[in-house]
Amino acid sequence: MLLTDLRTIYDRERAARNWLEVLFCYPGLHALWLYRVAHWLHKTGIPFVPRLISHLGRFLTGIEIHPGAKIGKGTFIDHGMGVVIGETAIVGEYTTIYQGVTLGGTGKETGKRHPTLGSHVVVGTGAKVLGNIQIGDNVRIGAGSVVLRDVPSNTTVVGIPGRIIRQEKMTADDLKHGNLPDVEAEAIRALFERVKQLEKQIEQLQEKPNFAPSFVSNSDRNGKYHSDLIVQDFIDGAGI
Repeated sequence: MLLTDLRTIYDRERAARNWLEVLFCYPGLHALWLYRVAHWLHKTGIPFVPRLISHLGRFLTGIEIHPGAKIGKGTFIDHGMGVVIGETAIVGEYTTIYQGVTLGGTGKETGKRHPTLGSHVVVGTGAKVLGNIQIGDNVRIGAGSVVLRDVPSNTTVVGIPGRIIRQEKMTADDLKHGNLPDVEAEAIRALFERVKQLEKQIEQLQEKPNFAPSFVSNSDRNGKYHSDLIVQDFIDGAGI
């Protein structure tokens, strides 16, 4: 598993020019290796030492991983400063975690209180995944998102709170933040257009008191239907 961690960084990090750079200059790799030693000691029931190793790892790398967490092979912590992974967190295989990510609890739970991530998940810079929730396989979590509820596989989550958008054709490790939609702005824009349409109809009624439109044009009907879908998608995603 240690060799897999090393090979994963070399294969997926475009800035890695040789094995020596990866071995000596990547704190994400060092944090993972220290974690794996601490985790093995933690499973054997040895007190204090695993937490001490975890604390030293945090001091050396800026990455805090509790010895009780479960992290699958091929996990890549890119840069990693400020990453926090809680005691009962589970991270699937070949997951990518960027700097400032928190896999934490909400402070209100006991037992399993940290998230479970599937395989091939990408968690963007500064994202927070909180509580005993399930994140499916091939999920992309946008930078700065706050995820508080379960997320199905093969989806992308953006915003605060995180809302699901579906981008099924994304590659395994791709998360193009510049192309992620602003779901809040789209919903507000749709509501703004609706308000303008209503204001226009009110002006027509005020100008002609006896005016009573007997039909709605197809263009108005299609525009209303489209804006309804945007707003409904925004509302449906509010719990994710």
